[in-house]
Amino acid sequence: MPPNESSLMDEIGLDGAKQSRALDAAAEIATRDEHSLNFWQAVRRYPTATFWAIALSFTIIMEGYDTILITNFYAYPQFKKKYGTFYPGLNEWLIPTSWQVALSLAPTSGSVIGLIINGFVTERFGHRQVIMVSLSVLCAFIFIPFFAPNLPVLLLGLILCSIPWGVFGILGSAYASEICPLALRGILTSFINICWVIGQLVAAGVLQGLINNPTEWAFRIPLALQWMWPVPLFVLAFMAPDSPWWLIRKNRIAEAKGVLTRLSHQGVSSEEIETKLAMMIHTNNLEAATKTESTYSDCFQGTNLRRTEIACMVLMAQTLSGEQFAYGSTYFFTQAGLSSANSYKLNFIGFAVAFVATCCSWVLMRWFGRRSMIIGGLTLMTLTLLIIGALSYPAATSNVDTWTQAILTLVWLAIYSITLGPQSFALAAEISATRVRSQTLSLARNAYICTNLITGLIEPYLINPTAANLKGKTAFVWMGIATLSIVWCIFRLPETKGRTYEELDILFEKGTPAWKFKSADIDLIRDASEISGKTEKVEHEPA
Repeated sequence: MPPNESSLMDEIGLDGAKQSRALDAAAEIATRDEHSLNFWQAVRRYPTATFWAIALSFTIIMEGYDTILITNFYAYPQFKKKYGTFYPGLNEWLIPTSWQVALSLAPTSGSVIGLIINGFVTERFGHRQVIMVSLSVLCAFIFIPFFAPNLPVLLLGLILCSIPWGVFGILGSAYASEICPLALRGILTSFINICWVIGQLVAAGVLQGLINNPTEWAFRIPLALQWMWPVPLFVLAFMAPDSPWWLIRKNRIAEAKGVLTRLSHQGVSSEEIETKLAMMIHTNNLEAATKTESTYSDCFQGTNLRRTEIACMVLMAQTLSGEQFAYGSTYFFTQAGLSSANSYKLNFIGFAVAFVATCCSWVLMRWFGRRSMIIGGLTLMTLTLLIIGALSYPAATSNVDTWTQAILTLVWLAIYSITLGPQSFALAAEISATRVRSQTLSLARNAYICTNLITGLIEPYLINPTAANLKGKTAFVWMGIATLSIVWCIFRLPETKGRTYEELDILFEKGTPAWKFKSADIDLIRDASEISGKTEKVEHEPA
């Protein structure tokens, strides 16, 4: 039986062996309890945690909507006429390739700044306050792209808007990872992928609905709709609880206990809340014993370096797998020979496919691990790119093959949305030590963005008719890069499904190979004591 409330809180406040024994016993009980819960039991026990994890992930719906607009405007007749250049040889208006590159990279380049800021301010002020301030700043910045008279002003507006977008990019999964029980962690940290899809689906619907509008409002209305998100999201952030892990790192134990009570069902006993609090303190103490602090430099020290590498690489795999080519591929559809109207219809269908596929991912992830789904998904996506590239040869003379290529990009998107898309978000949110979660996720998202900058620079030149004009053959380029990602995953990507944060700490400290994370045996108290003992021994050894 777990210790009662008063004795446990009294013993946690003590120093020395008695405190250690009390924490060990409670942490072991709470860890067993975490492993015993299935999905529906966890939902019933922690309904409020489920709600708030979903609610603050809605910031990603806004980001998904905002960031998808500009690249889809390139095939928009009204946008091209307003900001583009007329090419007599092609008899049409086009956004010059150099400006396509600049506008495509603007959201990602500004996000780098936002992510760096996020790594500093979230640990200091907490997730809620950072979200509220970022939403207020975004409201002001939206005026610039909405009223932009030319491409330079539009570019400036996109860069400024992307700074708060960068802040939002990781907050949803980081927050969800810190308030959810183990049984819900995978689904609620990967929920941001469906939030992306919802935002993009809304954007695609708006764009499809306005494609025949002959005025500038065809693209200004979608820009204006960016203002519909911040106010309700601000209210949700204001009402949300702080992360209990963050409160523990700030030594605000009583507040952390209050948050755990708030996140739990009324039927959850005080003893259960106490043991969960003790498990979190136990994990925090273990990470503190390994000299992990909440700074960027700690992400590159000891075993955290390996964890940072994994978080960065698994998010980079999203774009290295051909995301620029196949995800939201309106421009590819038009360059392959489809009309603008058909291209936007296919694009809208693609986001609907992504929505359904992400929901399917939540079902599959209850039986399959992150590692197996990511490796399997990358393999299928690579084969799909090979087929798309091969079809580019007959597609030069056959409209049927062009449609087949377009449909195969939807197949790629479905595979991505079932496997790599949501699973990479879940794994990146789980893999870091809790004390450097914000910093590790900031670095990982920045690694993704920097990779996206490079792929975003390459893709327009590969596919644009005024540049390399590879059309469907572009798939061969991404097929080769995706193959390299598969090789890395086989040797370096560990399994995080079913492991508590303390168990992951122990596996990394023991140097467990990636392919053994799922099957490795752990004795929580013994292994934690050995790791803490080794750290103390190193500290006290004479120079």
